[in-house]
Amino acid sequence: MIDKPEQVERLLAKLTEVLPVLARITPELAATLQRPDAVAAIPPTCSVTSVAYAGDEGGIMCKLDLGPEHENPVYTSITHLRFDPRLSLTRDIAAYQKHRVKRIRRSRP
Repeated sequence: MIDKPEQVERLLAKLTEVLPVLARITPELAATLQRPDAVAAIPPTCSVTSVAYAGDEGGIMCKLDLGPEHENPVYTSITHLRFDPRLSLTRDIAAYQKHRVKRIRRSRP
């Protein structure tokens, strides 16, 4: 098991209370989302509009609003987002991200 169920439940409940919340997109995620034929560039920030848990395979998933130029919804793991340090949940999110990345690295052969 990668995630701690209690940590996930607490974080999901807290995130749901403050949605929508602004987040910064990592450069890796932006590069993955940017299509060569795209009319609009991927913005550096987005709004997280909903969250759900996708099990150990996906972790906490976030639905992103990239703005009116982007019609299709985008979903990504919370590990690909960065949050404002002034946000009350940032420490909890960072702890979850760190734990998840560490456990994924350990599980690989």
